[in-house]
Formats: sequence, C-alpha cells, structure tokens
Amino acid sequence: MSSHHFSIGGHHVCLSFSSEEVNSMSLLPSFVGFELTGDDLSQPLLFHLLIDDTLCPAPQRKLLRKFDTGNGDTLVYMLPDGGYQYIIRDICGNDCCLLIARKDFTECQCALTGDWGLRTFGLNNALMLVYAFASSYHDTLLVHASAIEYEGAAYPFIASSGTGKSTHTSLWMKYIEGSQLLNDDNPIIRIIDGSPFIYGSPWSGKTPCYRNRRARLGAVTRIERAPENSIERLKPVQAFASLLPACSSMKWDTIIYDNLCNTVTRVIETTPIYTLYCRPDEEAARLSHQTLTKA
Repeated sequence: MSSHHFSIGGHHVCLSFSSEEVNSMSLLPSFVGFELTGDDLSQPLLFHLLIDDTLCPAPQRKLLRKFDTGNGDTLVYMLPDGGYQYIIRDICGNDCCLLIARKDFTECQCALTGDWGLRTFGLNNALMLVYAFASSYHDTLLVHASAIEYEGAAYPFIASSGTGKSTHTSLWMKYIEGSQLLNDDNPIIRIIDGSPFIYGSPWSGKTPCYRNRRARLGAVTRIERAPENSIERLKPVQAFASLLPACSSMKWDTIIYDNLCNTVTRVIETTPIYTLYCRPDEEAARLSHQTLTKA
C-alpha cells in the first residue's frame, strides 16, 4: 500500500492505494502542486481515502437520491451505520466509482472501474464529494465558481452553468492589468479566525488552473445575463439565497447542511455579495472591477 498526502484549501488530505498496478497518482495529475512532505504531515487529517478495487457494495443500503451532476448521474445510499454509499456514473451512464464513506466522511473507501479516463473521472468526483462534506465541519465551502485574483484579494463569480462565469473572468484578465485566474470551477472558501479566505484547488473544470494559493476573499458576485451592464449589492437574505446553491451540499444530511448554512451565513456577515447584470464585454469587466475592489 502506498500513501500520498496533500494540502487542499489548507486541509490535510491522505490518499492510499491498495495496489498501484492499475490505480496510482497518474490518475490525479492536477494534485502535483498540492503535495505535503516532511514536517507538514503533522497537520490534523481532514480525511483518509483508500482506493481499493476489491471493495464491494454494502449488502444493506437504502437509496436516498439519484441526481444529475451535469456530467453523469450519482446514486446516494444510506447505510445502516449512518454512513453513505455512492455510485458515480459518467455522462454515458457507465459506472466508474463505488464510494463508501463514514457519516462524517473522515474515513472513506472507493473502487474504480473502466479505462484511465473513467477512473480519473470517478476518483476526482469521489474526492470532491468527500472533501466538500468532510470540510463542512471546518467552516469550509467548495464553491462552483470562477475566481479571479487581483492585488492580494480574490473574487469568485457564481452562476448557472453556461451563463458566463469563465467568460467574465477571462475579460478581467484581458482588460484589468494585474489580474490572474485563481481557479475556474471549484475554488474553496474558508473562515479562519473570523476572516474569509479563498483557495485554489485541484479541481478546475475544463480549464487547467490548479493553483495552490490563498487570497483574501474580496467579494462574491452572481452573474446574470442582461442587455445592459449594472451591479447591485444584495441584502443578507438575498445574498444567502444567491450563494448557498453554488456550494456543494447534501440537504438530506441535517448536520452537514446546517454546517454549510452556518458557514454561508458567516461569509455573508464578512463579505459583500453582489449580482452583476451584464453583457460579455469590456464594460462589464471594468464595472465589476471598479465596484468589487472598492467594496
């Protein structure tokens, strides 16, 4: 068995492979910049995931949900001890990962199937699930967003898929000197000693932007397409309703869901939340830049 340690969003994560004949770190090239070594291994462990293809489905389980991630279906089962079992499928309906997790997601196991592409897809999705729910106990959110970094702060843009998050951050990089992409799909927000921070992650969608960096969270902005450019700061109730759907959550698990809601509330208490109504143009980028950096 081989074990590998990583710092993701400042949390210590350990992965172990029961055998490296089929499964190995070659399945996770985006994790290279997040590795931990030496004295850093003394950090508290967020979770441990064992990858073992001999793992079998739990004999007793109750189907809770079947949901479409946009890249395939995931089936969620409740186990008798309160833990969970997931079956992760790709967009073609192929099973690629069986994941079994303790209720608090601190100890997990998974089995992968298929070719290299299916195994990579299954393992990355399993890791995102485990990370999102294990870290919910530690004031942490895994957010579906595209985040731009500028002068020591970072600004995540949230929206429904296809609305233009990546387009807007690309406009910042084109027109706002000194801006750079932090992450294009799944940045991590944490509250540390009462202050909000945002991190890059090994998961960045179709854009290979895997930056192990931390910045101050400057503002969160929801993008909506509109014929004219305008921006509005949201009141707390509106802000909560805007940010929560962008966070990975399990509404049926009251502890984890309450954790997420509490962290979203703390983000809103410390961070301005906006809605940007915009066209995909330079003016929209300059409007959001001028507003967010002066908030």
